[in-house]
Amino acid sequence: MPLAARAEQLTKTYGTGPTAVVALDAVDVDIARGRFTAVMGPSGSGKSTLMHCLAGLDTVSGGRVWLGDTEITGLGDKQLTQLRRDRVGFMFQSFNLLPTLSAAENITLPMDIAGRAPDRAWVDTVIETLGLRDRLRHRPAQLSGGQQQRVACARALASRPELIFADEPTGNLDSRSGTEVLDFLREAVDQLGQTVVMVTHDPGAAAHSDLVLFLGDGKIVDRMENPTAETVLERMKQFDVIRHG
Repeated sequence: MPLAARAEQLTKTYGTGPTAVVALDAVDVDIARGRFTAVMGPSGSGKSTLMHCLAGLDTVSGGRVWLGDTEITGLGDKQLTQLRRDRVGFMFQSFNLLPTLSAAENITLPMDIAGRAPDRAWVDTVIETLGLRDRLRHRPAQLSGGQQQRVACARALASRPELIFADEPTGNLDSRSGTEVLDFLREAVDQLGQTVVMVTHDPGAAAHSDLVLFLGDGKIVDRMENPTAETVLERMKQFDVIRHG
């Protein structure tokens, strides 16, 4: 199966000497193209750090990272910025929408900044899939939390990136809105051929994925294909037993 991203012996250390903290400890990981991968683990396990390193948002202390066939370790800031802009989509817990722009303007903003004309047919498909047609003229303050996150989802999808990174995308949403957004991410994979990597602490959210990677103390300690909320919860409980036992 072709890979959207991969890492070999990925290591990330914060600080030096006796106070150094190893956030990622020689991690090997493959992110398959056209699949929905969830990353889970206790607080401090390194899941957000892994996502940031794979996305080129954070530098690595050791090891190598590829986005598609391009090795991103060692790229300069300008090259990394261009690569992220052209090939990666991001969704964050805080939506990160510009309040002065309409939903439509927020959706195409990254391409507008890059001076690239959006593929209108594709953007229309994304807007239709996310049910945003009647909200395009609204500004973020006129939208519910779930609608704002759907706009953020559309923005991440609009440039047809090779890979979408979602960091706790349902963290600020009520359960109904959260389920809607997860369903749309699932649709983006199944119907639009996208690749999604999502960091989450929620077993229900992870159940929407094809594969869950479990991190513990900076290492991938387990993986689960075709997860359900129940099987993920059971696995997370084992972490607690290990940590508190």
